[in-house]
Amino acid sequence: MPLLEVLNQWQAEARAIRRRIHRHPELGFEERATQALVVELLSAYGVDDICTDFAETGVVAVIHGQRGPGRRIGLRADMDALPIDEENTFEHRSGCAGKMHACGHDGHTTMLLMAARYLARHRDFRGSAVLFFQPAEEGVGGAERMIADGVLERYPVDACFALHNMPGIPAGRFAFREGPIMASSDRLFITVRGNSGHAGLPHKSRDPLLVATHIYQGIQGLVSRTFSPLEPVVISVTQIHGGETTNAIADEAHISGTFRTLSEETRRNVIARLETLVPNLARAFEMEAEFRLGPVSHPPTVNTPDETAQAVRAAGAVAGAEGVDGNTEPLMGSEDFAHFLGKVPGCYGFIGNGDHEPGCSLGLHNKKYDFNDAIIPAGAAYFVTLVQQQG
Repeated sequence: MPLLEVLNQWQAEARAIRRRIHRHPELGFEERATQALVVELLSAYGVDDICTDFAETGVVAVIHGQRGPGRRIGLRADMDALPIDEENTFEHRSGCAGKMHACGHDGHTTMLLMAARYLARHRDFRGSAVLFFQPAEEGVGGAERMIADGVLERYPVDACFALHNMPGIPAGRFAFREGPIMASSDRLFITVRGNSGHAGLPHKSRDPLLVATHIYQGIQGLVSRTFSPLEPVVISVTQIHGGETTNAIADEAHISGTFRTLSEETRRNVIARLETLVPNLARAFEMEAEFRLGPVSHPPTVNTPDETAQAVRAAGAVAGAEGVDGNTEPLMGSEDFAHFLGKVPGCYGFIGNGDHEPGCSLGLHNKKYDFNDAIIPAGAAYFVTLVQQQG
């Protein structure tokens, strides 16, 4: 029976799994119930190896083909939710206040589970499939933690692939790009230290909020006047805080935000310029300022040429050539799968979540977003085909 026909027969079960995960969202490194469900299902499907030694709540599974030795293909899905209050009213809405699967990781997990079920049952491929169910993708370092814990040493792969749903792309269509497809992401934190004083006597104090506003404007000038307009750089200051009352000048001001680029060279350049701009602007006003990065950073997500071609072929086998965009525009959002791609060749791509379906066409991280269950068979078929393509 053709691959998609088999997966379509499992659609009711897949939908139930996805909605169960959606009803019980868990934040990064807290995915205990999700981990237990994944292990339970993988055991029932008959995979060859299951390991839960990585990143607290991660799961790794291995399935060996029956057609002899071959490449080891890594397939990754993320499992965590976001700290968002869901506003949907359907039956499978989040049952946990302040937590929501607003990015579709419940669907990604389900697609990979369905791929595992098929691969374990049929095994009509060479080599092995290594499945990474990764926790904590949403800005808290899950991929980096799995790698630091030695997952690629114990479970080495020759190439690794991941798929993310994307609202705005027609349901079940695919999009890829060789080279950078997602941006780097760093969080910036700046502390300006002045001298507090009476608001009516500002000349007897050193106002850190004044310096904070100059730093803010200086950052915007860095982007517009020191970087090529052909080289994407986004620096967004999202918070400026200082002071506790209306009639006193504060002794400190705090700035925070994020910056994103599509190349590691540009990222290093941004850091160097901020390290120069921040303290020197403060020094001009006889104050001090310190710039630092946040604890979690993501490099650009860069797809390698051969693996991008493999991804396009696999997606074309599922959706037809007309259903695959092999040169999609890069996005300035970030993705911690970039850490896997920093270690092994691979490709990160998108599967359309819908461009008109209610909820499914809303943007990621929206309080009324929902994953489109109808695309689970196509996503699972893509993962299976990647493994089968190896021979």
